[in-house]
Formats: sequence, C-alpha cells, structure tokens
Amino acid sequence: MTAFAPDWLYLREPADAAARATELLDPLRAHLAVTAGVRPPHPDREGSARRNPRSQDFVVRDLGCGTGSLGRWLAARLPGSQHWILHDHDTDLLAHAQASLPGTALDGSPVDAVAEQRDITALRAADLAGTSLVTASALLDLLTRDEVAALATAVVEAGCAALLMLSVTGKVELSPADPLDPAMATAFNAHQRRVTEDGRRLLGPNAVDVAATAFGRLGARVVRADSAWRLGPDQAELQRQWLEGWVGAAVEQLPELRPVADVYLQRRLEMARSGELHAVIHHGDLLVLPPNGEVAA
Repeated sequence: MTAFAPDWLYLREPADAAARATELLDPLRAHLAVTAGVRPPHPDREGSARRNPRSQDFVVRDLGCGTGSLGRWLAARLPGSQHWILHDHDTDLLAHAQASLPGTALDGSPVDAVAEQRDITALRAADLAGTSLVTASALLDLLTRDEVAALATAVVEAGCAALLMLSVTGKVELSPADPLDPAMATAFNAHQRRVTEDGRRLLGPNAVDVAATAFGRLGARVVRADSAWRLGPDQAELQRQWLEGWVGAAVEQLPELRPVADVYLQRRLEMARSGELHAVIHHGDLLVLPPNGEVAA
C-alpha cells in the first residue's frame, strides 16, 4: 500500500470533511438501529442530544486509517457506544489515529479505539466477526480488482455494513480552464491505474464502479453519493500540494509531457498564490448494507 506523510493527511482533512457525503449517515444510523440496537439520541429539554439507555456497543473497523481523520469525523456523528479497531501498515499513523479519536459519540456514549498493524488486503470474513461497520477513506482507488472483490466478499459474508468514502473518480474541474487540463487529467488517471512494481494493477478512478458492482453481485444494497473537494483561494497550500502531486504523477506516467508540464505547473501555482484558482476534485462515496438491510428514504 502507498505511504502518505502525516502532514499531507492533516492538510487535506478539512477538505475531506467538507466533501464527505452526509446524506449517507441517516440510512447508516437506521441500519445500526436495527442491527446493533443503536437508537438515535433523544433531545433533552434544552434541545441537545442525550444517550438512549437501550443503545449497545458496536464495533467499527477503519481500514487504512491514516491519521484517523474518518474516525474523527464519523464517531461523533453516530450514536451509541463505539469500539473502533484501526488498521494501517504504518505504526506512527496508527499512534496518531488512536490518540485523536473523539471520546464521545453523538449521544454522549463512550468511544474507544485500539490499533492493529496488519495487511488490510488479507482481511476475510472470519477477521470481521463481531464487526458492525467497516469504514475506509481514500482507499478503494489504491486497491486492485481482486482486492476489492475480496473485501466485498469478506464484508458481505460477515454481515457488516460498510462506509467507503472519498475514492477518486478521475474528474477534475479547474477554473479558469487551461488547454492543458485534459492532457494532465488523462495522464494522471492513467497513473492511478498503473501496474505497481510488485505487479498490482490499481483501480484508480474505476474503483467506485468496480466496488459497487462487486458488492451488488453479492446481494448487498449499495447507496452511492458524489463527494468532491472544492478548493478556493482560502486553501492555497492544499491547492499547491495537490497540483504538484497531480502534475508530478502525470509526468511520471507520460514523461514526454515534462517540457509543457513544468510551465503549466508554474502557471497554475501562480494562480493559486494569487487567489485566482478554483478546483473541484471529484470523489465517490459508497454505503453498503447487508442483503435485506435497512435503507432509509
């Protein structure tokens, strides 16, 4: 799996949080209410949420957790006592994640977390026993078709729900437009679908479609939602780092682009510095519920 620097993960966290598809939360809460006894919190007399005494503990496994940004975003948006199991190959990231999850859920119930360093592509249904929810963020596009199929099989056979967020879809909109935008996007998307040194062909922008199909074939109920980074002048540093990575990957994939890419990058970076650049980087989110799972309207 690809390693990411903590600084980059923290920098992108606000954009991730703003992009996540909140419309998937109500059907997820409805499912947990049925399967895990996690009932929505009731407002007290002052209008704030209070814990439903009938709520039970439920287990969340966060795959490729990084610094824990998805847990920080999600745990406080779900009611009920939560036990998070954080999976990543990087022990430093695991330490960051475990230490930073919120201590309370939406209704004030306790949240705790443990860290497990392991290969998430090797998880099978038996490993997910007792798990109510599998989560991941910015992960599916780093997997192969076989790895996504194995994940889908494990989740469905274990009877879990899954919330799989922020997978790139390959669509980028930059404003103002530049004649070289399409060439950079095409080369970058090809890089995302590359064959790695260990022989793995990554799904890249195909990941959301492949995952939705894999879960659907197994009878799971799949709810899709669009999510996108929307970067404006107030996110110039994130624009800069994203542009450098985007163009750098495009040139790595297609070296003949380098002479024009260097000029293009400098032009785009100057626009970012001056507050002229706006970028929409599209992603897709998936909510997966077991066959006959509860989906709220």
